[in-house]
Amino acid sequence: MAEPQSSLRFGLRSLRHRNYRLFFTGQSLSLIGTWMTQVATSWLIYRMTNSAWLLGFVGFAGQIPAFFIVPFAGVWVDRWDRLRILKITQTLSMLESFALAALVFSGHVNVWSITLLTMFQGIVNAVDMPARQTFLVDMVVDRADLPNAIALNSSMVNSARLIGPSIAGVVIAIAGEGACFLIDGFSYLAVIGSLLLMRMTPGPRRAHKNVWSELKDGFEYVYRFTPVRSILILLISLNIFGVPYSVLLPVFASDILHGGPHTLGFLTGAAGLGALISAITLAMRRTIVGLGKVIAITAVVFGASLLLFGLSRWIFLSLPLMVVTGFTMMQQMSGSNTIMQTIVDENKRGRVMSFYTMSFIGVAPFGSLLAGLAAREIGASRAVMLGGMLCVIVGIWFSRRLKAIRSVVRPIYVRLGILPEVADGIQAASALQTPPQ
Repeated sequence: MAEPQSSLRFGLRSLRHRNYRLFFTGQSLSLIGTWMTQVATSWLIYRMTNSAWLLGFVGFAGQIPAFFIVPFAGVWVDRWDRLRILKITQTLSMLESFALAALVFSGHVNVWSITLLTMFQGIVNAVDMPARQTFLVDMVVDRADLPNAIALNSSMVNSARLIGPSIAGVVIAIAGEGACFLIDGFSYLAVIGSLLLMRMTPGPRRAHKNVWSELKDGFEYVYRFTPVRSILILLISLNIFGVPYSVLLPVFASDILHGGPHTLGFLTGAAGLGALISAITLAMRRTIVGLGKVIAITAVVFGASLLLFGLSRWIFLSLPLMVVTGFTMMQQMSGSNTIMQTIVDENKRGRVMSFYTMSFIGVAPFGSLLAGLAAREIGASRAVMLGGMLCVIVGIWFSRRLKAIRSVVRPIYVRLGILPEVADGIQAASALQTPPQ
């Protein structure tokens, strides 16, 4: 009998694939800069305008391109070379960060220049994110390691989410927002270098139909496939009502908790810590069975933590609540990604993951805009509390759909050998029925 792997080695098993190891290393460095830019942009907007509504508006402008582009990006990702797509998108992202730095250092920065560059980055992200999600399958040859790669990807993002904002708070206080943008620009060299070092085997070429026809096929597949449809409805709802709390964090840091950029960094970093812990627990899972129940529970807890965060007026209560918020949000996002990547048809993977991407960055602009408007009308605290209550309701709805989801997913898990006890039972029954040779 093979000796079981240690927990650590098992949790890092997807790193044995060379291309994924390169990607993981490059992205780990680059994403720290990305989070620095995100925090610096929010703080810069609020410092210049002191407007919660403009925070929401800039968030809307940066994310709205995805709503229109992501569905088509899914078709392109299914057609084109994903490695080449990522080389282009990462290079464009680097140039955008350098442009932001140049504007700040030259003294020509204003709300509209930030908005335009944020929109440009939104267009790039609309293509980059579904390409990055589906590229995991190209890098991780052994499909059994795919759930681990997805979880490690999440841990990478959230390690950066923990480190980046903390560094950003210090850098902003010492050198200003422009230094964050400059550091981010140079950090992209790490991921671009990793992509250039990869050795990929060309996959089989797929016959192309009309773009609209392929888009329609993808939509019909998602709509008719109960597990994917239900997961996407949950994610869309949470990303409209709950996740835009992050847009209002500068208001909480400055006006409610009476802090500065370091307080914003601590709040964002606390959410990142929770998400990192969540991603590590997912990486250590030895099976994806039961993830549907986890998603339902964490959706309810996510909403409850936002409700309490809106009530809090003390930093020492707000920080633990942000940890819970980050943990539960990541359980939903990574758990949903893992289930969908496991059960979808290979020839529709790009389109399904484009809808997954759209469920957060595509609908997020509307959530950001609603959050900004709600904060202006009823205050940031009440806006976050209202969003939290709606998330609880949606989480309860999803939990009531689990029985129908399991009835569809279970046969797929058996066919893939994910339910080994069932698969072994089938094999044993077949052996009993086979006459001896």
